[in-house]
Amino acid sequence: MSFWSYQNPMMKNYPLSYQAVDKETEAESHYILSQHNSNGYTVGAPPKKRLTEEFSHTFREFFFHDDPLYQYKDKSKIRQCWLGLQNFFPILEWGRRYNLKMFKGDLIAGLTIASLCIPQDIGYAKLANVDPRYGLYTSFVPPLIYALMGSSRDVAIGPVAVVSLLLAEFLRREFDPTKNKEDYLRLAFTATFFAGLTQSILGFLRLGFIVEYLSHAAIVGFTAGAAITIGLQQLKGLFGITNFTTHTDIVSVLHAVFRNAHHGWNWQTMLMGTIFLAYLLTTKYVALKNPKIFWLAASAPLISVIVSTFFVYITRADKDGVKVVGHITKGVNPPSLDLIYFSGPHLKKGIKIGVIAGFVGLTEAIAIGRTFAAIKDYQLDGNKEMLASGVMNIAGSFTSCIVATGSFSRSAVNFMSGCHTTVPNIVMSLIVLLTLLVITPLFKYTPNAIISAIIINAVIGLVDLGAAYKIYKVDKMDFLACMGSFLGVVFKSVEVGLLISVTLSLAKILIQITRPKIFILGNLPRTTTFRNIEQYPEAIRIPGVLVIKVDSAIYFANATYIREKILRWLRDEEDLNRHHGLARTQHLILEMSAVTDIDTSGVHEVEELFKILKRLYIQLELVNPGPLVMDKLLSANFIDLLREEHLFVTVGDAVANCFAKSKDQEEA
Repeated sequence: MSFWSYQNPMMKNYPLSYQAVDKETEAESHYILSQHNSNGYTVGAPPKKRLTEEFSHTFREFFFHDDPLYQYKDKSKIRQCWLGLQNFFPILEWGRRYNLKMFKGDLIAGLTIASLCIPQDIGYAKLANVDPRYGLYTSFVPPLIYALMGSSRDVAIGPVAVVSLLLAEFLRREFDPTKNKEDYLRLAFTATFFAGLTQSILGFLRLGFIVEYLSHAAIVGFTAGAAITIGLQQLKGLFGITNFTTHTDIVSVLHAVFRNAHHGWNWQTMLMGTIFLAYLLTTKYVALKNPKIFWLAASAPLISVIVSTFFVYITRADKDGVKVVGHITKGVNPPSLDLIYFSGPHLKKGIKIGVIAGFVGLTEAIAIGRTFAAIKDYQLDGNKEMLASGVMNIAGSFTSCIVATGSFSRSAVNFMSGCHTTVPNIVMSLIVLLTLLVITPLFKYTPNAIISAIIINAVIGLVDLGAAYKIYKVDKMDFLACMGSFLGVVFKSVEVGLLISVTLSLAKILIQITRPKIFILGNLPRTTTFRNIEQYPEAIRIPGVLVIKVDSAIYFANATYIREKILRWLRDEEDLNRHHGLARTQHLILEMSAVTDIDTSGVHEVEELFKILKRLYIQLELVNPGPLVMDKLLSANFIDLLREEHLFVTVGDAVANCFAKSKDQEEA
């Protein structure tokens, strides 16, 4: 017999180009493999567990994989109570180490993000089709609660563009924000309450993994699509258009813009909006080139509001068709608990909108928090973040707030400003309180064009072409999910884009589960190591032996596919052997070290594979099945059927045994 290797076992056109291995390498590899053993080790069987033990282990790994109770071990009752309070209120933990130096950095960061948040709050409130004051309310109460309960040092809380657009999209289907203003507002508060309740339940039950079903690629596409949709909708304010579409897709928006081109555009508004948009984009570009002057871009929105408001006031441009924000009611957040729908026909609608908004807001906040936590090298507790987000939104729904979450633009400014803790959220909240009590009348003459320019400037950064290109290079299936969610948002609606995001993310998981990786192994010359022959073209195929590795758990969803795939490869192997005049395959070695689990369907298909191979006079050899797999194979009596002499610790052991048996047969 001789050793052979070939380039690509996945090609459909057989026979493939063969390449003979030199005789010296063949002889040396044959000798090494024939002498190989694992010092007499055999595949061990794990100790038998009772049903209650298995359930308890699974439960702990599912909900408490990070062992959160370890910190309470061997502690006094008082200490345990204090640690419990710190777990819910991280401020009690880092507050003991807080000092004046940290406060200086936090104060500067808080003042900086406050200057950015005030104009953004007005804009995002208008984006959600509610009065501007509700945007300011949302940057007062929720940030205070997050400062006490949040675990991220960098996340800045408030209304955000994507969630505001989502609220507007869903709420407008139920009530007209102009004709049914009160009902629209009540449903908004109801959605905020259930968004918070959803987030709290996820955090309390430690179900944070559910958020991961929105993959990174889908989030990139969804966010970019939402950013473009939001930006296009701001053309209404930027051009001073009065009659505009209620749809959010790109075709309807552009049609509405150009339909009003001859008589609906206001040139004063366009001029003012374009100038200030150019100013905002320029300061952002300069700040990106020189991060030390980040404050230039951070303060630009507030400067734009002040200058444009003063200009409109002294010229009375509002009388020439320049649309302005108008009167904003002074005062702190009024209570809104009695406005929430806890019963009636609108309850289900509020729950639906709230759950979706809660998931999207939570995904954005955790993604932002993890990004900056990785840069600063500290751990972010996802479950604490969910609980903090949930409580702040529940409290917000009781105090006239819309859904709040982590804002990327504010968090980036917070990070660049040198924040140390969550105190900047408190500083920002107090500045917003001062604004609500004193300054709100000054926004009466603020032009809508400036608010639109500020929103466009904020959402441009959400279109991450670099991330999309990286996704394309790394994983084409991920790129498909990215583009699917992007096109769904841009050409249809936020809801469709979100549905496509989740669907494609789940589809990828299903494909990976139902069509797992299976590959043929070859021997690396002069070693006892076996590797994938696609990745290592120099790996040698063993004559008379087919070595296959399954790189996945074997479940009902993929068990039949795995069996059929192995049999197809065996058929192709036999065709190649006949074509080249080689000995027929006598052993099929199944490397199972990567098979983490197997269910009853999987065991059944392995038994079927064994029976089919037996009819073909081919011996099945199993290599290194894990403890869970071994336990189930033993319980199903398959090991008795296979016999223990066909279980091996390594592929080298199995091949050496095959050589020994072949030699014995030849001598006999």
